[in-house]
Amino acid sequence: MSDQGMTEPSGDLCIRTLAMPADTNANGDIFGGWLLSQMDVGGGVFASKVAKSRTVTVAIEAMNFRKAVYVGDLVSVYANLVRVGRTSMTVHLEAWALRRREQQPILVTDGNFTYVSIDDNGHPQAIQRNDPPIAT
Repeated sequence: MSDQGMTEPSGDLCIRTLAMPADTNANGDIFGGWLLSQMDVGGGVFASKVAKSRTVTVAIEAMNFRKAVYVGDLVSVYANLVRVGRTSMTVHLEAWALRRREQQPILVTDGNFTYVSIDDNGHPQAIQRNDPPIAT
């Protein structure tokens, strides 16, 4: 997915947090692992809401680190449901940063995360779907 034309976030806002000095790498930029973890937290909140159960992350694919995140940036993660299977779902996550003294957020990272619905024993379980019944 190209970032051309992506001028504003799409999807459900899942998490918003401030990038702090403790989250930097050796170069003074926000560590990519920190950003990835924020996306996973936000995606997990969204996936649990969709599944109406606990969920776990089973895969992360197609991560695109587009722009650096800096100390003081306000980072927001947005989720879009891509696919729902029997026990798993794929969620496209976008991380947007609002820099100090800026008016518009910029897309800094996006990717697809796969979550599995689990029961209280940690075993995969069917996702409760709200599809309308099929008339016969």
